[in-house]
Amino acid sequence: MSNELKPPIIIFGNTRSGTTIVQKVMATHPDIAGWYEPRTLWLYADPGRRHDEFDESDATDRVKQYIRKQFLKFQKQHGNCVVMEKSPANILKIPYVRAIFPEATYLFIVRNPFSFISSVELKWQRTLTSKGIRRRLESTPVTQLHHYAGRFIMQHVNKRVLRRKYQSLWGPRYKGIEQDLKTHDLLTVIARQWSVCSRKAEKDLALFEHGRVLRLRYEDFVEDPISDMERICAHCGLEMATRMVTAANEWVKSDRQDKWRRFEPRDLARILPEISDEMERHGYEIPPEIAQFRTTKPSVTNIITAPAR
Repeated sequence: MSNELKPPIIIFGNTRSGTTIVQKVMATHPDIAGWYEPRTLWLYADPGRRHDEFDESDATDRVKQYIRKQFLKFQKQHGNCVVMEKSPANILKIPYVRAIFPEATYLFIVRNPFSFISSVELKWQRTLTSKGIRRRLESTPVTQLHHYAGRFIMQHVNKRVLRRKYQSLWGPRYKGIEQDLKTHDLLTVIARQWSVCSRKAEKDLALFEHGRVLRLRYEDFVEDPISDMERICAHCGLEMATRMVTAANEWVKSDRQDKWRRFEPRDLARILPEISDEMERHGYEIPPEIAQFRTTKPSVTNIITAPAR
C-alpha cells in the first residue's frame, strides 16, 4: 500500500448547504473515501480559539505535518482511496486549508439563504448526539480533548437541565458572533452566519487560479444531480460510476426548498439588509412575498430571541 498521500478532494460550503449529500453520493465511487466533518482536526492549530477563522499563517509546519499525517492515515484505513473531506466550518478557513493542501481538488457549494436560515434555526435547537460526540472525539488529538469536554457538557446542561430552547452557540463561528448574540436576535445572527461566511469565502476563493474550484448551487444539484455529478467527476478526474447514478436517484430529493415558508415573510424581510448583497452575487432572487415587506418593520412578538448565554 502506498505511503504517499493522494491529493484529497475538499468540499467547501456552509453548514446545511448540501455538502453532506454531495459527499455522500460521491463517496459511492469505488476510488473515493468520504471523511465526514473531522472538525476538531482542523482546529489543531488553535483549539481554544473562539471563532473559526484561520488563515495561512496558522498553517505552520507542525500543523501541516499533523493534519496531512491524519489524512494519510484515513486514506490507508480506507483502501488507499482518495479522501473526500467536508467540514462546513472550513468556509471560514479557506486560506488555511489551501496552505495545508495546495495540491487538493476543491469544490464549493452554496445554498439559498432562506432555506439555510430555516434549516439552521432548527439545528440551533438540537444538542449534539452521542454519535456526533464520538465522531468528533475520533478526530481530536488526545492532548486537546480538554478544549471540547466543557463545550459538550454545557450544551447538554443548557438543553437538558436548564430547558433552554436554543443552544448557546451552533454553526460557523464568524468573528464577532458572540457579541452579536448579546445584542441581536437569533434570526439576524443566523443570517450573518450565511452572509459573513459567503462574503469571506468569495474573497478567499478569488485568490485561487482559474478553474481550481468547481462551483455548485444546492438548488441546481437537487434538481439535476446527474448533470452536476458529471461536472464533479470531470473536475476531479474521475469516471462516473453506475452506483453513483443509483445513489443520486435514490438519495437526492428536491422537496426541501420551501421549508423557509414556516417563517412569516415580514420577519424574513427584516433580515434582507444582512443577506441581499450576497444573494445577488449568487444569483438568488428575493421571493415576492418577502419583497413586499422590505421596508416594513417586523412584529416584535415574532422576533426570534437569541439564546441565553
